[in-house]
Amino acid sequence: MTTPQHPQPVRRSEHPQPADGSPAITRAFDLLSRRWNGLILMALAKGPADFAQIRERVPGISDRVLTQRLRELTAIDLITQDIRPRLSSRTRYALSAHGKAFLVPLAVLFLWAEDHLPPSGSSVSDQPTTPGY
Repeated sequence: MTTPQHPQPVRRSEHPQPADGSPAITRAFDLLSRRWNGLILMALAKGPADFAQIRERVPGISDRVLTQRLRELTAIDLITQDIRPRLSSRTRYALSAHGKAFLVPLAVLFLWAEDHLPPSGSSVSDQPTTPGY
């Protein structure tokens, strides 16, 4: 049995251009458009956690929605589950390799939002504009 060969990483330009209609970017925006997904991934960036710990790290999320999002993120292999039956059926969640890789663009998005989006409750017109954009 041979191990699958993975292609070499594609070298990207320093400033990638948007890919209009690209299925990949559509999937990425679908992932991020689901409320709480980004916050759950950021909560797990702090390290593996059980359900209650994730709920504490993501204030405001309901148990039902957290359960649903954890299932979805597990199904697309962004997080993993470690079920420990001896410890009163505790399940620990952690970022998978794909989830850890997703932290890079998520961090860039966070920095962009800090620099370019108004705080909650502020109007966009209250913010300074950047000429040329």
